[in-house]
Amino acid sequence: MAEAVWSTDTGEAVYRSRDPVRNLRLRVHLQRITSSNFLHYQPAAQLGKDLIDLATFRPPPTASGHRPDEDEEEEVVIGWQEKLFSQFEVDLYQNEAACQSPLDHQYRQEILKLENSGGRKNRRIFTYTDSDRYTNLEEHCQKMTTAASEVPSFLVERMANVRRRRQDRRGMEGGILKSRIVTWEPSEEFIRNSHVINTPLQTMYIMADLGPYGKLGYKKYEHVLCTLKVDSNGVITVKPDFTGLKGPYRIETEGEKQELWKYTIDNVSSLAQPEEEEREQRVFKDLYGRHKEYLNSLVGTDFEMTVPGALRLFVNGEVVSAQGYEYDNLYVHFFVELPTSNWSSPAFQQLSGITQTCVTKSLGMDKVAYFSYPFTFEASFLHEDESADALPEWPVLYCEVLSLDFWQRYRVEGYGAVVLPATPGSHTLTVSTWRPMELGTVAELRRFFIGGSLELEDISYVRIPGTFKGERLSRFGLRTETTGSVTFRLHCLQQSRAFMESSSLRKRMRSVLDRLEGFSQQSSIHSVLEAFRRARRRMQEARERLPQGLVGPSGARSPSSLQPRPSVQEDKPSAI
Repeated sequence: MAEAVWSTDTGEAVYRSRDPVRNLRLRVHLQRITSSNFLHYQPAAQLGKDLIDLATFRPPPTASGHRPDEDEEEEVVIGWQEKLFSQFEVDLYQNEAACQSPLDHQYRQEILKLENSGGRKNRRIFTYTDSDRYTNLEEHCQKMTTAASEVPSFLVERMANVRRRRQDRRGMEGGILKSRIVTWEPSEEFIRNSHVINTPLQTMYIMADLGPYGKLGYKKYEHVLCTLKVDSNGVITVKPDFTGLKGPYRIETEGEKQELWKYTIDNVSSLAQPEEEEREQRVFKDLYGRHKEYLNSLVGTDFEMTVPGALRLFVNGEVVSAQGYEYDNLYVHFFVELPTSNWSSPAFQQLSGITQTCVTKSLGMDKVAYFSYPFTFEASFLHEDESADALPEWPVLYCEVLSLDFWQRYRVEGYGAVVLPATPGSHTLTVSTWRPMELGTVAELRRFFIGGSLELEDISYVRIPGTFKGERLSRFGLRTETTGSVTFRLHCLQQSRAFMESSSLRKRMRSVLDRLEGFSQQSSIHSVLEAFRRARRRMQEARERLPQGLVGPSGARSPSSLQPRPSVQEDKPSAI
């Protein structure tokens, strides 16, 4: 006899199925592997024949007519939660006094019907379903380690006491909750109990009675062949896994007469017929169609595509905070400027807004006012100029920070501007601000007591005004002071047919976006250079105000031999 190739991997396998679990069918084949299988009874040699016919190798029948080979091999096809009674249960439930629960009485009636119809078909293979007491005891008494004196942990005890097999129970509609949804002051015991996972789960055990012939029905001979667990999400756990192309599993019994058994587990669930598959596909198609209609109803009919060659920009923004300002009770006035005639916005769209007044709080060395003020707008860009030298401009976000005093008088704290990001996605921008100022103590006193301060008639003068048509913009004579900063959080979305059309339009729009990104980089560089020039101008003015003989910020001694420069009448720009 060739040595059998056994399967030693008895771990569990996890499957997922969309089909109802009631269609699951397993074929279990059990066979005894002992020397008795290979002992054959030799009949008396016939006269004149030295050879024995192979057909005469048959074990003799027993006195009851039962042949031992019929008790050493068995094959059963079992469905999900199908109850097959063991010899122990047959002997137990035939006694009416042993029936205590309604389930016991139901099993008694089924066993009596089986006895009247000729007895049960299975002999050694039987099952324990989800409703049997064995399932509860098995889950409660499972050991997590191989130690003889194992002490179960808190989690093991909680999981053993969980009632999992109530997945078909549904709450009554309109019922009143008997417990609070939110527990504001949870105790430590409540926290420990709430961390136990309670996934609805059904269990089934396929068992085998491996007792010797004539001694079936004893608990000590029962062995678990396979454990099946199915949860409400369609996840099927099988332990051990289906045999398939692997070798059979083996069981060695203990006791005076050790025996070896092998068994296989195969999935013999019937495949769906072509008509059923087609009907199922129609059902899924109808379901997906209804779901698509539901999503379309949520979107509404306002969704529309852009015209060819156009780019639509959506911005969901937030004025997050402002910090570094001199006075309290801040609010921000902001607006978006659309450059050139290629940009447009809907008639109902508001491109400006004003936040609420916010009190500052100390954060380190600065005072911060948190606004969290949301705003949104959309604009469209139509690319008409095909020349490569045409550099499209991107919308600019302007902001003006003001403070409010006790007498409800406001003062300007700073102006700032930033080019909106040319790339879609989430962006956090910090806009540095400045304000015009006057020299002298009188101006500061007027600003503190009366609230008046220099203002810009046109806020776009922070950058290049939209009304400016010349080649050079002079800001000579404009004295400014750097103040705090404003933080914006922007979520930008872009919509264009060029993103999904495989034509020359995509390449053309790509070049437009690249140039837009280059323009935004130019604007950033311009802002840095402007800040550098202002800082250099302030250092020069501070150096000029130092008394003679003192060392300036640059480390050079102010020359005393030089005559002071004649006062120059500063040109006040018309924008002030």
